[in-house]
Amino acid sequence: MTQHVVAPVAEVPPGSHKLYTVKGRPIAVFKVDGEYFGMLDRCPHQGGSLCAGVVSGVLVSGKPGTYRLERNGELVRCPWHGWEFDIRTGQSYCDPAKIRGKSYPMSVASGAAVSEGPYVAETVPVRVEQDYIVVEM
Repeated sequence: MTQHVVAPVAEVPPGSHKLYTVKGRPIAVFKVDGEYFGMLDRCPHQGGSLCAGVVSGVLVSGKPGTYRLERNGELVRCPWHGWEFDIRTGQSYCDPAKIRGKSYPMSVASGAAVSEGPYVAETVPVRVEQDYIVVEM
């Protein structure tokens, strides 16, 4: 897999998420318990934006009238139909055997490491022709 620099870590504070486009793909980046996780920003059900969904946890009950919230901040719910996905793995809670959100491995690299590579910025030749700027892609 090719690595791509997405954003400075300060852009995604703890417990938050933000949408980025990487190589034309919408990637929702989540920060959970100090770790970053990436998911394709499309619910596999009908394509709703997962980044626009609610981030929540699992409500667990041992007996009637008592409950507790577990895994808070680790699930994202599609805003269209409420399908839930594990932010860490993409695993569906609606149909775990068949449905999974596309997840991407994320890591944090120091500024020095990023400037040294292996990251390479894509460049394209540009020239001026009379009054027009033309880019070659």
